[in-house]
Amino acid sequence: MNPQFEAVLRRHLTYLTPGTPLAPDDDLKGLGLDSMKSVDLVFDLEDELGVMLPDEAMTAATFQTPASLWAALTEAGSPAMVSGS
Repeated sequence: MNPQFEAVLRRHLTYLTPGTPLAPDDDLKGLGLDSMKSVDLVFDLEDELGVMLPDEAMTAATFQTPASLWAALTEAGSPAMVSGS
């Protein structure tokens, strides 16, 4: 995970207070990421990281933890991701 990814993700996690560490295995749903916020998150990640998640990556497993989402983004590829992985 890189700082830019974490900053984008944090904006969509209702129950994660500022300054609270975000661990790679944290449950994103438990931190407030629902299906509607996931859609907004994808748009933000695409805009800010320059990556397009393929349709087959749009699964509950992808959005389960920061690590699983990061893995899907890394697999999709992005210049911003390569320098921050």
